[in-house]
Amino acid sequence: MRIAIASDHAAVVLKATLAAWMREQGHDVLDLGTDGAASVDYPDYGYAIAAAIVDGRAERGVALCGSGIGIMIAANRNPACRCALVSEPLSATLARTHNDANAIAMGARVIGEEMAIACLQAFLTSEFLGGRHAARVDKLSETPA
Repeated sequence: MRIAIASDHAAVVLKATLAAWMREQGHDVLDLGTDGAASVDYPDYGYAIAAAIVDGRAERGVALCGSGIGIMIAANRNPACRCALVSEPLSATLARTHNDANAIAMGARVIGEEMAIACLQAFLTSEFLGGRHAARVDKLSETPA
């Protein structure tokens, strides 16, 4: 699978760990940065994750910042991106199976490397169930009245 990954400066170390793990699993990783400790703006990287998914450069995305919240909000500004903040494998699984999430966000300051890998593995190995969930997911791309 081709997976885009991006982080701000607070999550550079976690990004490197997760990118290496995904490559070990045989995935093609599109690293969208950042690569250093210099302060950067997380919205730029959330937007980059969404763009990579929307234009087909990636099937899924992994968005990382200090809390995971800001980069998730940024990614979700694009209605074609369904990025879920996850903190343990069950939320990652449900994000895929019920919400057809095409990206996950995690916070490097609030999740350890082992738990982040467990979340990522759950996300990458789960599939959308469709059925009763499909109409609800379709509404996520609509503009509310």
